[in-house]
Amino acid sequence: MSFINTLSQRERDTLRQVVKVVHMKHHPKDFVNDYEADKIIEAIGPEVAARMIKVGVDSGIQSL
Repeated sequence: MSFINTLSQRERDTLRQVVKVVHMKHHPKDFVNDYEADKIIEAIGPEVAARMIKVGVDSGIQSL
């Protein structure tokens, strides 16, 4: 089972938004979607994902 399934919907949405803004800013617009963001989230692992959620909430990225 993937750790992304253990996250709440709000955490998952925040994490996806952070990944799209930070990690996918140079990708073509048609490549930036939830599926591709989820693949990056799976690759970085749960520890980094937890820190990214905190950074997203603290910096207000989730409200974009």
